[in-house]
Amino acid sequence: MTISQMIASGVLRRVLTSSSRTSHQTIARTLSTRISTPTTSSAFAARSTSPPSTKRWHGGPAIGDDAPTVSVTFVQPDDTQRVVQARVGESLLQVAHRHDIDLEGACEGVCACSTCHLILEPDLFDSLEEASEDEEDMLDMAFGLTETSRLGCQITVREDMEGAVLEMPKATRNFYVDGHVPKPH
Repeated sequence: MTISQMIASGVLRRVLTSSSRTSHQTIARTLSTRISTPTTSSAFAARSTSPPSTKRWHGGPAIGDDAPTVSVTFVQPDDTQRVVQARVGESLLQVAHRHDIDLEGACEGVCACSTCHLILEPDLFDSLEEASEDEEDMLDMAFGLTETSRLGCQITVREDMEGAVLEMPKATRNFYVDGHVPKPH
């Protein structure tokens, strides 16, 4: 059980309030046991409104060179267009990096920034799963946010994306360090 689960379920409050005469070591031992014990607390489950997180890997999933490809077009901030081959299964951020397109991705693709912000065509946007709450939180910080904005690190290339046009905004907001551009590992 995590600390936040303990707070949500009231366990932490009960441990702390029932231990006015208990030593700090006993409290620590009790908390440690509760944190390391898996739980399906109905109190926590009732308060949790978002689906469980999926694993996020720095740089995105490893996709082989022999994966099927589709053509996608990146409209860059200076309005030049780059048509590239995207491997099915990789993220749009990976596609951009593999083709030296200047889509920053300061967090290296773990949905912790908004520097891989892309503006999608309405049909493509509508065909994707809804953005997670984490992605929506990051998009709130994106420069030039639109109704069809998504993060490139969160969109996996599919075969039906053939011919997709992906517009890069005119600027990004990198809260990390001015001028820092991460390089994929």
